Amino acid sequence: MSVQLNHTIIHSRDNRESATFLAHVLGLEVGAEWGPFIVVATGNGVSLDFATIPAESIVPQHYAFLISEEEFDAAFEKIRAAGIPYFADPQGKQSGEINHNDGGRGVYFPDPSGHGMEIITRPYGG
Repeated sequence: MSVQLNHTIIHSRDNRESATFLAHVLGLEVGAEWGPFIVVATGNGVSLDFATIPAESIVPQHYAFLISEEEFDAAFEKIRAAGIPYFADPQGKQSGEINHNDGGRGVYFPDPSGHGMEIITRPYGG
């Protein structure tokens, strides 16, 4: 078997809020609570296990999701409709814009716990 990412734990102020937020934007289902985690599974079998921890202990991380053009349209509309700030760059200097890196589209936006979320339609360097 080749090495595959199976799951990762995402620290959050409120695991249900963060899981619901990301699942809504990406059009995914929020899974059942499993111990201290709320699980959101991606299409390639990786689970994102959201865990509630004290807000001062959260270190912002970056999570990027490769999605189709149609999924990008739907997710981006949800981001805009909810008034979530978005950026074309990870530094947040190109506010209100998307990028067209590698012939695709991409956008960065924060989740409720301050993590940097990114959706792209083409892998970088591809």
